[in-house]
Amino acid sequence: MAHPRILVFAGSVRTGSHNARLAALVGQRLDEAGAEVTAISLRDFPMPLYDGDLEAAEGVPAPAVALKRLMQQHHGVFIASPEYNAGVAPLLKNVIDWISRVSEPSEPRMAAYKGRVFAVGSASTSPFGGIRGLANLRLVLETGVGALVIPEMIAVPNAADGFDTSGGLTCERAAASLSALIRALIAEASLRVEPAASS
Repeated sequence: MAHPRILVFAGSVRTGSHNARLAALVGQRLDEAGAEVTAISLRDFPMPLYDGDLEAAEGVPAPAVALKRLMQQHHGVFIASPEYNAGVAPLLKNVIDWISRVSEPSEPRMAAYKGRVFAVGSASTSPFGGIRGLANLRLVLETGVGALVIPEMIAVPNAADGFDTSGGLTCERAAASLSALIRALIAEASLRVEPAASS
């Protein structure tokens, strides 16, 4: 049986990012569960701040097109999202917005967000673990661009002390949430894997 392909990234490129650590942990657990994982950094997909005049003059930037096509090669996507003032980090929101502007022949609008399943998580130094930002991100993904986001999510509180020396989670509740997210994401992504053609 073919394994689901899952794209994993953090909405932060800051050195020492807690969400980058969370993305790495999720990628590891997905790999252990049998998924084919592609881990990327948004640093490799630089995009200017969205500007309609810029888009009209120059079109959608090439990194947005490349990331959109990469998303379409996967059955699932996991995003580790920092919380900025109870909302989505500007870097991540900008990426989501630019990708939503990619329009290619013979494809429906928002094609990158259709046909695959999304899961979200956050790591924050606050005791809430970034949960308020995740609610905002869900709104953007589900209502804004029409993505399917599974209910299961992971919020790592007090993230400065939230990871052990091996990269695992120190909070039992967060660890249980992570396990539930991995199971659900694998199950939903697997539904989108086309069966191998019989010879």
